[in-house]
Amino acid sequence: MAFKYLVIVESPAKAKTIEKYLGRNYKVVASLGHIRDLPKSRMGVDFENDYEPEYITIRGKGPVIKDLKKYAKKAEKVYLAADPDREGEAIAWHLSFILGLDKEEKNRVVFNEITKDAVKNALKNPRHLNEDLIDSQQARRVLDRIVGYQISPILWKKVKRGLSAGRVQSVALKMICDREEEINNFKPEEYWSLDANFIQKRKKFKANFYGVDGKKEKLPNNEAVQAVIKRLNQSEDFDVTKVVKKERKRNPYPPFTTSSLQQEAAGKLNFRTRKTMMVAQQLYEGISLGRGGSVGLITYMRTDSTRLSDTAKQEANELILQDYGKEYAATTIRKQKNQQSAQDAHEAIRATSAMRRPEDIKQYLSKDQFKLYQLIWSRFIASQMKPAVYDTVRVDIEQNGVKFRANGSQIKFKGYQAVYTDSKSEKDNMLPDLEEGDRIKLDSLEPNQHFTQPPARYSEATLIKTLEENGVGRPSTYAPTLETIQRRYYVTLKNKRFEPTELGGIVNEIICDYFPDIVDINFTADLEKDLDSVEEGKKEWVEIIDQFYRPFKKDVDKAVEEVEEVEIEDEPAGFDCEKCGSPMVIKIGRYGKFHACSNFPDCRNTKPIVKKIGVTCPTCKKGEVVERKSKKKRIFYGCERYPDCDFTSWDKPIGRDCPKCEQFLVEKVTKKQRQVKCSNCDYEEAVQK
Repeated sequence: MAFKYLVIVESPAKAKTIEKYLGRNYKVVASLGHIRDLPKSRMGVDFENDYEPEYITIRGKGPVIKDLKKYAKKAEKVYLAADPDREGEAIAWHLSFILGLDKEEKNRVVFNEITKDAVKNALKNPRHLNEDLIDSQQARRVLDRIVGYQISPILWKKVKRGLSAGRVQSVALKMICDREEEINNFKPEEYWSLDANFIQKRKKFKANFYGVDGKKEKLPNNEAVQAVIKRLNQSEDFDVTKVVKKERKRNPYPPFTTSSLQQEAAGKLNFRTRKTMMVAQQLYEGISLGRGGSVGLITYMRTDSTRLSDTAKQEANELILQDYGKEYAATTIRKQKNQQSAQDAHEAIRATSAMRRPEDIKQYLSKDQFKLYQLIWSRFIASQMKPAVYDTVRVDIEQNGVKFRANGSQIKFKGYQAVYTDSKSEKDNMLPDLEEGDRIKLDSLEPNQHFTQPPARYSEATLIKTLEENGVGRPSTYAPTLETIQRRYYVTLKNKRFEPTELGGIVNEIICDYFPDIVDINFTADLEKDLDSVEEGKKEWVEIIDQFYRPFKKDVDKAVEEVEEVEIEDEPAGFDCEKCGSPMVIKIGRYGKFHACSNFPDCRNTKPIVKKIGVTCPTCKKGEVVERKSKKKRIFYGCERYPDCDFTSWDKPIGRDCPKCEQFLVEKVTKKQRQVKCSNCDYEEAVQK
């Protein structure tokens, strides 16, 4: 089919959505991401010529480039429509070079949402390639290459092959190791609480110990608790000495940025960071909504801005008036404040249309797509609603100079919480009607011993939040960073919390000792600001790289000379190799620990380390069921005799058979409950909380 204009995007899904919006004069094709990059086999940076990058065509991209050149020759004009960020600008720049496009021609089009109006408007207003954005991305790429390709060989030589280091990943690893050290060095301290249960008008309520003789006091031990209790006459009434009633407002959160979406999806939907970004990409690139065709459901999902367009605010306001009423709509359009480091290049993550309610399009979405879209839509709408209003009351209750305090609250007006519940949302905690001067009866006292707890290990969400708060990395870097430190086996994720491995501790120690700037949070954050200033056209990228590289090269030379080789001793596995009889040992590979023969390389026998669950295989009745992991790290259960026995189950067998059909029973666990069900029929047992 003949066409006049060629539009190049990154992905086939995006191309498919956009092509439906444009007429027959347009051909939309995908470059499948980057087509040029630095070579993998060498540094690819010319240190003698202002750090000039040596780009090469990515292996396997030959056929794609051939097709792009063929289409470009036929077109009157080529539009470069990669994503609206630094990475997208770099892809467009490489495409322009490969296709030999005129630098003076306006052929770069950007849109923050893949909707018909946004795409057509972008094509009407093309611009030149943004040299500052390209330089900023190039600076980051060169800087990461210098760090990775100069530290990694040291780790390969001194520790083991296959290791790597990077700007953001090294900081993340250090934070995890530092937190582990805090936990190991933590010494718990004893403290006590003293609660009083009162009765007023047949209603019981609880108050907490506040202090003695008008001063707030802590209870460090049981002796302090008993001293307070001795001052009380438990058979006499207590006096209500003060009642403070207030109205408190809770404002809604702003719409999502990349990091806040990752954090909230982890907490509410139990999504890993990688999964959140993958599903968000699908929603952005377009979902087929039946006869309506494919449409992008959310705006671009890599952003650190909370800004909303006036059109989006107006449409959200119309929906709120229509679905919830005038009393819920914000009287003035709320302005969102960005973080100081936010680039504000495009909008917050929001639904492309407020009127596209999640329930209305649920039938067209997968389960995960619906969950994430509902989260994004709800947060977007809630951000434009009135605050939630609570009636609060604080009551002071005293006897013999001992003060207890009770706090109560009741929601008066839901406001934004009619759409979106968040960590600010509270359950009603009603106190009985009390007035100053009332006398009330004590029902019982509850002294409780406590011990201070060590700081919690980082989860994906809390680590991303801390990195963002410290200005380390940018929205697009968090997911790949967390993936890398796990893939290198520097950390493991246990109970959704990061723990450093022995290998991670060794790597962190070397980098901290010899490359202190790389893991210094303030240094890294300042470097990020410098790189952002390149994007704003305020600094030259070569100058920033040079300022970094000169002292860094001295650190590299020192490390090459001084870092001693580290031998990671193999742990005995406790059994012998069935092939040669030599002792088996536990080794560390790129995917974690595994069993290997100590007679390597003469004997190359290896075995995965599996966890037995104490259940006989329900299929062969010979082997034991063991816990395994799929390629995507999802836990499943199989027979230890595989491949002789092919039994597998996603759910954990419990070792009993179903009384109805005699097939094996399994355990299903959710956040709130544990349930035993049959693997074959509808039999299930009572839920155990």
